[in-house]
Amino acid sequence: MNISTLDWGIIVFFLFVTLFIGLWVSKKSGKNSSEYFLSGRNMPWWLLGMSMVATTFSTDTPNLVTDIVRKDGVSGNWTWWIFLLTGMMTVFVYAKLWRKSNVTTDIEFYELRYSGKAAKFLRGFRSVFLGLFFNVLAMSAVSLAAIKIGGIMLGLTPLQTIGIASVITVVFSSMGGFKGVVYTDFILFFVAMVGAISAAYFAIDHPKIGSLENLFTHTNVVEKMNIFPDLTNKETMITLFIIPFAVQWWNSWYPGAEPGGGGYIAQRMLAAKDENHAIGATFFFNALHYALRPWPWIIVALCSLVVFPDLDSLRSAFPNITEDKIGNDLAYPAMLTFLPKGFIGIVLASLISAYMSTISTQLNWGASYLVNDFYKRFVRPESTEKELVRVGRICTVILMVLSAGLSLVLTNALQIFDIIIAFGAGTGLIFLLRWFWWRINAWSEITAMFASGIITIMFNFGLYPESWNPSYKFLWIVLFTTIIWVTATFITKPEKKETLYNFYNKIQPGGPGWEKIRVDAKSEGLDIDKKLKWTVPDGILAMLIGSILIFSTLFATGNYIYGETTWAIGYTVVSIVSTIALIWIWKKIRANVL
Repeated sequence: MNISTLDWGIIVFFLFVTLFIGLWVSKKSGKNSSEYFLSGRNMPWWLLGMSMVATTFSTDTPNLVTDIVRKDGVSGNWTWWIFLLTGMMTVFVYAKLWRKSNVTTDIEFYELRYSGKAAKFLRGFRSVFLGLFFNVLAMSAVSLAAIKIGGIMLGLTPLQTIGIASVITVVFSSMGGFKGVVYTDFILFFVAMVGAISAAYFAIDHPKIGSLENLFTHTNVVEKMNIFPDLTNKETMITLFIIPFAVQWWNSWYPGAEPGGGGYIAQRMLAAKDENHAIGATFFFNALHYALRPWPWIIVALCSLVVFPDLDSLRSAFPNITEDKIGNDLAYPAMLTFLPKGFIGIVLASLISAYMSTISTQLNWGASYLVNDFYKRFVRPESTEKELVRVGRICTVILMVLSAGLSLVLTNALQIFDIIIAFGAGTGLIFLLRWFWWRINAWSEITAMFASGIITIMFNFGLYPESWNPSYKFLWIVLFTTIIWVTATFITKPEKKETLYNFYNKIQPGGPGWEKIRVDAKSEGLDIDKKLKWTVPDGILAMLIGSILIFSTLFATGNYIYGETTWAIGYTVVSIVSTIALIWIWKKIRANVL
């Protein structure tokens, strides 16, 4: 591409602003580990919510959506749209519980809820497994997308792209800490959205398309437009709709959509001013993430089917891209090559912002696990706050180097998404129940974690029976993993009563799952129950109403774009009615938030 001086000026200005913010907050961020990883727990809901949205808008996300749309159509997005249910559950049931826990990381939660050597092992192992190995895998997917964008739009080699991107991001992330991440996320979100909308507008303006009407009547696009899977195709309906709705959303662990909340979403809830701010932040995030943001990416993906109908057309157009990087996800950056001067700079700045936002969050989050839950807990419990900040910055650099190296050998964004989904299969139910059922113990989680990983590896390396439908592999992993961890729960001893009493007294989860513990404590003369109303039933109702609200907004937006006015108005009415109902139920829930 011919990058003009104006385009370079926009990019350089954006990078200067980002680095300035990181340096500006570096002194306060380095004050202690709480400031470095949680910004002193005083963040407002709107800033945290915006940060969550910016973080999940990574460079690999539009590539992933493009890959999905080109293969399975718009309805293929149900594979990740379904996680809205998880997000709404976190909003109305788990956000307040996380904020009450007052832990520094969600990994620290293990020694609040469980006890003994098993709890120590779980905390130590998960801190390294998630903070290092899994985190590096997730970041490598983002860096892979950056490599493809750099190759297509700037003609850079993979090593050049990843070298430049890594240096800039790691400097800003290590200096600014969590506060620098959140402050810059606020700017990054708007830059990223402007870039995404601009990309969609100019994709439609391509000479081969010219208008939305031409796009939606093109033979390559018509069969890909359906928002819902084809009811007449049993296989597609089961894999893209029924399995995600019935099982995937509540029984699969995925970064940013963990059942019960976790990871960098939990980090932001823990950094909130109070429980109401934690709830507000997560709702704001889910509304923007699912209801408004997907359509610019989807439009570009549909346009790419006209301009680059197959992989051969991509190979011909970009002969400098190596064969191992050729895939349907390459079509998104390929469409960006048609942008006019000025807008190239804006869109490139938006993609850089998406990259920096996601990577900086992953770096800070991963470092928080390695520092708080491994180094401080097991290596040097006597370490000073200044030492913890220093180790955090060192971990940030190490994580960046490892993920950058791995990205150089990967080929496709969707393959990483599938691996992460599979490795978390069968574990989600534990993350939901551990707050509300006293019998869940550390061995439940340890067993589920290893069972899921081992079964996934076995199934993906030749041990999946040929007579079984490959589309049901996820269901089999969930079933076997669940049977194993439930069995382990009942054949191992419960957690110590003292641990369970302390957990209940602090969190006040309520519900029938803790009845035995309340009765036992009362018989011992302990007052651990504050007699609060159990809000989980109201929370589940709010989850359902909130999901209807956001899904109907998503569908209304899509139908307005498609020109299906009648359907669009219908979905709009559903959105309005859902909003009124949600306000009513939210008042009941808020009255019971401590």
